[in-house]
Amino acid sequence: MTQSAHGLTTGAVARRLGVAPTTLRTWDRRYGIGPAAREDGRHRRWTPGDIAVLHEMCRLTSSGIPPAEAARAALAGPAPAQAAPPADPEPLPRPARRPGSGNGLPLGAVRQECRGLGRAAVRLDAWAVDEVLGSVIAQYGLVTAWEEVMAPTLHAVGRKWETSGDRYVEVEHLLSWHVSSALRRAAGPPASGVRTGVPPVLLACVPGEQHTLALEALAAGLAGLGLPTLMFGAAVPPEALDQAVRRTGPAAVVLWSQARSTANPPLARHIAEVAWGVKGARARPAVLPAGPGWAGQPLAPGTLRPRGLRDALTLLRALCDTAAGADTGRPAAADQS
Repeated sequence: MTQSAHGLTTGAVARRLGVAPTTLRTWDRRYGIGPAAREDGRHRRWTPGDIAVLHEMCRLTSSGIPPAEAARAALAGPAPAQAAPPADPEPLPRPARRPGSGNGLPLGAVRQECRGLGRAAVRLDAWAVDEVLGSVIAQYGLVTAWEEVMAPTLHAVGRKWETSGDRYVEVEHLLSWHVSSALRRAAGPPASGVRTGVPPVLLACVPGEQHTLALEALAAGLAGLGLPTLMFGAAVPPEALDQAVRRTGPAAVVLWSQARSTANPPLARHIAEVAWGVKGARARPAVLPAGPGWAGQPLAPGTLRPRGLRDALTLLRALCDTAAGADTGRPAAADQS
């Protein structure tokens, strides 16, 4: 039985908020955010007013505010409405990077929102994770949100998982799924605002590579620029990649490698040599080996190695603009010859 005349049980409230019951008990014990009623003096029963305070506590901690400070604000209730200040023509200063953590994650000196995202992920608070991701993309833009909030939190969760045995794998999976969902929402519908007459950018992980989130961030950024993409995702076989390049004539091919064990310089060189078009006007794609796995790897002359998402978007926009202005006899996407 999860509900009585006095309200909901701790387990029911935890499921509603997407947090662990132990988190609610800890907040009650440490910060006084507890239920107004207890059956038989012991069993917690949460009223709608109690749950409203918990919602505010979740919102504040997920924005990066330390739990003790968030508890004081949540218990004090919403601040009285004030008239909006006049618009400031000067840009706001960037939030300070301060050392901190998200419930034990090795985050180091990061944005406040990064700590909030880490806390929400460790709590398995799916609602708060989505709220933080949507907020940082809307406030800072896709590139900053990825490079300074999403990627650092994902890396911290990955490091925690690697050093904790099988613990935190559920945190990594939940965070990855919600980051992927947020990136797809940011990209919009597949055909939304895509420029015509521009050859596509082909995005693929090298064989054996399963990590796709960085490519998903790149796809969302390219969509924002109106550049067409072909996303092939994880562990693309060499033969399939070769055929995709020959059939579509892309302006560029991005090959993602997360670890040195998956980087494949011979494949990058092969793709850079794939050609199409009539004799005398043959064209080849630009190849961009991306990701930490390519560090220190021997690459073919002329290969472009982006330093991050922002750099990759700048390079790819220039490559697409150049390819769009050249008559290279690119194959139609449906041509299977």
